[in-house]
Amino acid sequence: MPRDWEAYYREFSGPPEPAFVVRAYAGLLPPGPVLDLAGGAGRNAFFLARRGHPVTLLEKSAEALFRARKQALEEGLFVEALAADLEASPPPLPAGPYAGVVLSYFVHRPLLEAAATRLLPGGLFLVEGFTRREAARRGRATSPHYWEPGELFAPPAGLSLLAAGEGERGGKHRAWAVWRKL
Repeated sequence: MPRDWEAYYREFSGPPEPAFVVRAYAGLLPPGPVLDLAGGAGRNAFFLARRGHPVTLLEKSAEALFRARKQALEEGLFVEALAADLEASPPPLPAGPYAGVVLSYFVHRPLLEAAATRLLPGGLFLVEGFTRREAARRGRATSPHYWEPGELFAPPAGLSLLAAGEGERGGKHRAWAVWRKL
């Protein structure tokens, strides 16, 4: 059953630490804007904005968007939080181009190729999420919202693999990848 994201964000106490792949590889992003897909209340967006990247955050939850917009105003950071249903076909992505794209803990495979076309040459695509092994542990073995074993080791067309990994972290099985636009 899908999570009630509006209720989740109503009780949300603030953006937690950014995703591992964002913390570890943000320093390799070229200067320029970043697109944060399904960015929630902005945990990755604000980390990147504080590092000097203007960020466009796309999110479906109205409550998360409200929180992200409020924080952007309070901190005086350029985080543009826009409503978007990223499971629509085709995904409603801004034209870009972007120095980076972040996809953290949201799995919708059609986004991968669509977002890859928005990157500048040399731009990075940072991806992280739970794996099929974690899905089984949670009793959701058939859910499409988890990465398959080794899936993130094969980047979309036009991108090359810079770094990737899978394994336990924080008691949960996760996968992550950094892809670079050719």
